[in-house]
Amino acid sequence: MPRILIVTGEASGDLHGANLARALKARDPHVSLSGIGGRAMKTAGVELIEEMGKFDVIGMVGPLALIPIIRRFVTMRRLFRSKRWDTVVFIDHPGLNLRFAYFAKAAGLRVIYYVAPQIWAWAPWRMRWIKQRVDHVVVILPFEKPLYDDAGVPCTFVGHPILDAVAPHYDRTALRTRFGFADHERVIALLPGSRAHEVSVLLPILIETAEMLTRRDPKTKFILAQASTIHDNLLQPLLQRSSVPITVVKEQANEVMAVSDLVLVASGTATLQAAVVGTPMVLCYRTTALTFWVASVVLRFVVRVKWIGLVNLVADRTVVPELVQSAATAERLCEEAVRILEDRAAYEAMKRDLATVRAALGEPGASFRAAEVVLAACQA
Repeated sequence: MPRILIVTGEASGDLHGANLARALKARDPHVSLSGIGGRAMKTAGVELIEEMGKFDVIGMVGPLALIPIIRRFVTMRRLFRSKRWDTVVFIDHPGLNLRFAYFAKAAGLRVIYYVAPQIWAWAPWRMRWIKQRVDHVVVILPFEKPLYDDAGVPCTFVGHPILDAVAPHYDRTALRTRFGFADHERVIALLPGSRAHEVSVLLPILIETAEMLTRRDPKTKFILAQASTIHDNLLQPLLQRSSVPITVVKEQANEVMAVSDLVLVASGTATLQAAVVGTPMVLCYRTTALTFWVASVVLRFVVRVKWIGLVNLVADRTVVPELVQSAATAERLCEEAVRILEDRAAYEAMKRDLATVRAALGEPGASFRAAEVVLAACQA
């Protein structure tokens, strides 16, 4: 009976982990799955050792941040040595998972990385980390495989797993009825992110944007997709400051996107979800001044891409506007939203571009193809 440990640290990884778990069980009903993840993985039959929220340290700064980070490293080192896992699968979240992979390899375990680190965005020396810590890389973007092949890292392209999570078609009328919107109403979705620090920074800006858009068109409606990692006690106090009503929907991001005319979305996997659903969007991202300054200093030496949005990276051109840090203001978001919504030609052009992005992501079934790689590694 294969014993597999799945490790992720954010909402999108939890979704990919859940789909992978279902595919593994479909291929081998006797497989034993444990992991660090969230509700989706638990529902898919993964025995959770820890909740992933306890392992998310992105956005933490200063000396005090070292204490929880060290504790997490100690916890993971013990976990890797606690059982003779056949394979450890890390999903996305490279900030921590690449470091955890070091401890897994040191424990003599076979390591697979699914939704691989975006080494194409970083300096070449990052590839050395992968070669030292990962036995097999499973990539989800078509242009990634040649990079790993050239570096001599075993690699398989399986297509993007988001195609397994997004329905081929959504009944917009039925969804609008479910969420309380009429067909003729303009609906704008707010997706402030899946991490607490993202939401605390971005949601006030999105609320202010909603208030500005309402002043332009009082009939505009707003809907917010609440990630499973975001608790009500963080979200509700922020929403109570809003002067416009915002419908909150939990763990139905795809449906929220499908019901909307436009998505205002934090940078991340959600941008690709919106692309697959086919809803035009404006991408935004903002963090604390100190975190951004530190990141800017580091990224100046290592980052090799022109965009932060996955949609634009896959398209290799600007398909959706990116408003980052000082540009991520309510005024700029409102301006871009109005431009896209009121310029029908631009709106339809973006929808066509998003369809091209979706086509570039491969075919559905990525999770099953990834499961085959994982099970083959267990037998190696």
